[in-house]
Amino acid sequence: MNSPPPSPSSTDSGTRRSSRFRWAWWLLAYASLGVGIVGIFVPGLPTTVFILVAAYAASRGSDRLHHYLQTHSRFGPMIRDWQAHGAVSRRAKWAATLTMLACAGVLLAIMVSVASHRWWMAALPIACMALVSAWLWTRPEPPA
Repeated sequence: MNSPPPSPSSTDSGTRRSSRFRWAWWLLAYASLGVGIVGIFVPGLPTTVFILVAAYAASRGSDRLHHYLQTHSRFGPMIRDWQAHGAVSRRAKWAATLTMLACAGVLLAIMVSVASHRWWMAALPIACMALVSAWLWTRPEPPA
């Protein structure tokens, strides 16, 4: 008799799983982009991670933002490398590692100067940075 209406994913060439939550993906994309931009100016707040999350969310919620991020002169190549190969450039790995190392140094300096801290207050964030750095270096590099 009557055929069921097409699913959102079949009408949208498979780029979005469901238009039902498109607003949530849109909101996540713009919020992540905003936090990533703030991270440019705030030491210790990562930028690249939030830009990658923004690109992922934008691919599901905002075609215009996704296109803008992929064609951006600074972030576009990193996003395309990540989406195509799960790859991170050696330069980005070094930049992230050195930034985390500097943040760990600042954290240790502050903790040493404040007598009321506990050892785990410095150990936990430094361990997280070490794990992220180790994971980052296991990612492949983009093809030349």
